[in-house]
Amino acid sequence: MSTETPVGIVLVSHSRAVAEAVAELAVGLAGGGTTAPVAAAGGTPDGGLGTSSELIAGAAAGVDRGAGVAVLVDLGSAVLTVKSLLAEGDELPEGARLLDAPFVEGAVAAVVSASAGADLDAVEAAAVEAYSYRKV
Repeated sequence: MSTETPVGIVLVSHSRAVAEAVAELAVGLAGGGTTAPVAAAGGTPDGGLGTSSELIAGAAAGVDRGAGVAVLVDLGSAVLTVKSLLAEGDELPEGARLLDAPFVEGAVAAVVSASAGADLDAVEAAAVEAYSYRKV
């Protein structure tokens, strides 16, 4: 399914540098033209390693265009932080969804599909499919 309003993508890592690098890679590989809104939410507000509810919520609000927000995470406590925000019900935009997908490959697939106009279900399917990408 396709939508004119793009799905937003949030990339949550324990490291600001990693989140920003994966966002840059995904946007770059999405090709020319306009891409879906992508935000990195990495590290803590003071620049340390970890995850921050405030940074994640701010990133999600920043990419929300009304078509849903796909959230991809790197490691365990990032998963727990996003799950906690979703459980609270009012911290993330309506339609925000935590995707069970590999961080780098899933991010690229999510951004490419969202930039092509895919809806949230199709963005999730593309990101999850990245688990099956073989390297050898």
